[in-house]
This record gives sequence, structure tokens and C-alpha cells, in this order.
Amino acid sequence: MTQADTGFRLENFDYPYPVKRFLLTSQQQELEMAYMDVAPRNEANGKTIVLFHGKNFCAATWRDSIAALSEAGYRVIAVDQIGFCKSSKPLNYQFSFHQLAANTRALLADLGIDQVYILAHSMGGMLATRYALLYPDRVKGLLMVNPIGLEDWLQKGVPYIAIDTWYQQQLKLNAEAIKRYQQSTYYAGQWRDDYDIWVEMLAGQFAADRDKSAWLSARIYDMILTQPVVHQFKDLQVPAWLFIGAQDNTAVGKGFADEAARAELGNYRELAAISVSTIPDARLQLFPELGHSPHIQSPELFNQALLKALRQLSSRH
Repeated sequence: MTQADTGFRLENFDYPYPVKRFLLTSQQQELEMAYMDVAPRNEANGKTIVLFHGKNFCAATWRDSIAALSEAGYRVIAVDQIGFCKSSKPLNYQFSFHQLAANTRALLADLGIDQVYILAHSMGGMLATRYALLYPDRVKGLLMVNPIGLEDWLQKGVPYIAIDTWYQQQLKLNAEAIKRYQQSTYYAGQWRDDYDIWVEMLAGQFAADRDKSAWLSARIYDMILTQPVVHQFKDLQVPAWLFIGAQDNTAVGKGFADEAARAELGNYRELAAISVSTIPDARLQLFPELGHSPHIQSPELFNQALLKALRQLSSRH
């Protein structure tokens, strides 16, 4: 598989809807936050849903869900977080889930949006949890798709991994390695040609500027590993749904852990059950045959479950 140069900020990669830019000053830097603001295609239901991507994903990877949500009457805001995809990528930024949440809240305030549902995938689930903890009165419902961070990896045997170590590892990333990982983790060993675009999206950023992409990736991995949210699941004050592809085995830093620790990490069927029993108001939708990205692997099945969950959440308000 070739590595097309998509541009460091995906300048050469098309999104499914027009991309807008929110200008903000953060950590003494002038930054741009890219996002799609998609209006309802049919009769508006007056509700807004904000979409949070994962670490190796972008707002564009929500393509099929955006279409389904817009069709169902929702206004959809799909954000590229600072440091990712089409947004600014400052190399000396202090990444934290608190900061990314504050950035997102600033965007929504600028758009005049107060109450939202949040749909979040992978790393986005950690960010969504933090957002809901910071702004509980602004979140009507939390919908998390295979969120990472359902366990504390350092607590469970992953050693601390220095940013420089992450950086050296990420320098080696290429399209072939990305595809192998995605096939085994995201899609439960399966592969279809329509998955290729998401490999190109990630690999192309490294092709455009390998050094900067590897450094940003390393700093973001450090944020993920050292800022667990699982210990505060009990403090969530908003209703939550977990959508879990049971074939997922994601665990950040698993490759650095010893064999005994690795065997205990990334058991999503078990982690989902524990999480749903810990979050005060939570429900679980399990997809037994799907992997880390059920919204990409089986969009029709996922979107049907998502819209059903949203209808149930709406009936409670």
C-alpha cells in the first residue's frame, strides 16, 4: 500500500461536508479548530449532537453516522481536536483532556450552542467523559463507541513509556503497519476496500511530515496513558450509552507490558460490563461480532442502535 501525501493538516484530503474554522487563542498560541456543522436534512428536531473522534481518527471517519443523524433531524457538529487532522498542530502544546474539552466548549459557545448530546469514539470517549464531568449541565446524553480508557493501563501493569520512546516508535509507522493493526483491532480480522481511505488518511499525514506527526502522536499517547478517566466514571451525572464491538482488544501501551499483564488488558466485553455497572446511569449495546470501530465496520447496524438510544434519551427530557 502506498503512502499518499494528504498534507500535514490533511489539506489534500476531502471531508464529506464543508469544513469551517474556529479561531481561538490557547496556551499563548493562535490556533484553528476545524469542524463540520451539518444541518438536518429533513425536519429539524431542535437537538444538536457533537462528535468526538479517536486518536487515529478524524471528524471525517464519522461520515456514515453524520448522514444518518442529519437524516433523523439532528444538527451535527463533528470536530477535529487541536493537534489532529485539519486543525492546528502545535508541537509545544500541553495536551490534556481538560484542555481539549475547554477548546470544544469555546467552539460551542461561539456557535451559540448550550445543550448537546455527545457521540464519542475511542480516545474521544476519554475526552467526552472529561467534558461531561466538567460541564454536566450542558450534556443531555453521553454515547460512547468502544471508548478506550475503560481501564487504567498503568495501574494494570503497563510501564510508564517516555514521550521520547513513543516518538521513536511512531517514526517507524507506515501504511502497511497501520493496515495490519486496523484489520486486527478495528475490524475483527476482516478487510474491505472501503477501509483503505482511513489508512490513507492517517498514513498520509506521516508522509507529509513524518517527524512532526510522530512527535505529536507521542505527546498524545502520553496524555492518554497518564490521564485516566475510569476512576471518575462513578461521578458522571449524565445518562450514558456504551456501544461496544466485543472483538476489540485495544489497550494503550500493551506492547510494552509483560506477557502476564498483556493477557489481562483490552477485554472489552468484561470492561463494558464493569463500566456500565459503575456509571450511575448507563446502558450497554453489545455488537458481538464487531471490533473497535463498529460505526465504520457495520454502519447500518450501528446507526440503527444509535438512533434508538437517542430516541430513548430524548424521551427522558
